[in-house]
Amino acid sequence: MSKDGLILPKDFPQLQNDTFLRAARGEETEHVPVWCMRQAGRYLPEFRESRAGKDFFDTCRSPETCCELTLQPLRRFPFDAAIIFSDILVIPQAMGMDVQMVAGKGPTFPDPLKEPEDLQRLQAKVDVDKELGYVFKAITLTRHKIEGKVPLIGFTGAPWTLMSYMIEGGGSRTFSKAKRWLYRHPEASHMLLRMLTDVIVEYLLGQVAAGAQALQVFESHAGILGPVEFQEFSLPYLRDIARCVKDKLKEAGKDVPMIVFAKDAHYGLEDLSQSHYEVVGLDWTIDPRSARERTGGKVSLQGNMDPCAFYAPKERISDIVKKMLEGFGTRGYIANLGHGLYPDMDPESVGAFVEAVHQHSKQMIKQK
Repeated sequence: MSKDGLILPKDFPQLQNDTFLRAARGEETEHVPVWCMRQAGRYLPEFRESRAGKDFFDTCRSPETCCELTLQPLRRFPFDAAIIFSDILVIPQAMGMDVQMVAGKGPTFPDPLKEPEDLQRLQAKVDVDKELGYVFKAITLTRHKIEGKVPLIGFTGAPWTLMSYMIEGGGSRTFSKAKRWLYRHPEASHMLLRMLTDVIVEYLLGQVAAGAQALQVFESHAGILGPVEFQEFSLPYLRDIARCVKDKLKEAGKDVPMIVFAKDAHYGLEDLSQSHYEVVGLDWTIDPRSARERTGGKVSLQGNMDPCAFYAPKERISDIVKKMLEGFGTRGYIANLGHGLYPDMDPESVGAFVEAVHQHSKQMIKQK
């Protein structure tokens, strides 16, 4: 802490459990590490209590609240990593767009991008410290408060996923308005994707400077693209992000593992495993053994239990986990879900999942 009471990104407590970081780099571990996307979420009564009556993005802009929400699941479960509580849509906000979280509807852009000339409304050069400093403060505060128990993951949305929201104006089944741009305005699409990439790189570097020990890039809408469009409008930007972030970190003598999660991009597995990320996240529609074969041992894998398996009885969860571990193997593997936790899930099922991963993987490693 500095004299004026600011919490600084240095003198962090020593990390006690680096299992997640070692698995990300493909090193040996005593057990398979586990965390869950959306582990800080509405399935926890304490999360609902902390968030009650507060605007979603006001919550995102409060470092103290983000820190508290990030730590809540760690008080209940022996997760091997924490992920900072925030949202992928803080980037369009930083670029000057209005984004609201509407109850029962989700994220909403009252004035989405409609035609290429609308790109002029965007702030192309974003001062990330000024516009997104609240995220960096939340990361720094959390790194201190987490007391070195587990590593802290920072994250961002990927360019195509953010672009699709900015044009569509919210969630959609088809994202046809956004895809229309790819076919009708390919040059403007690339211009927007490049603008987003530049902001994302600075944003991720800022997160590492603030204390993030790993980074995940969420290409949540990869699955609405076909293989050809993925190759043109998603993959090059995912690669650029990893390459630019890694080059800059190398200059600073830092090395932070990066995870790419391109949901439903089955066709892109081979490419994703050669895109400068240490870890490829998988959704539940991919067979673990097939994913191992197709990625050829080039990367660690993360995933991929169907979140709906949490509705099963606890013994069944244990069986599902065992089978998943057998498919992936215990080396270069981080257990997770194939998507985020849903609000109506029982916290006890999450506890059973974490316990099953630790228990089964310890036995499997012993028997090697």
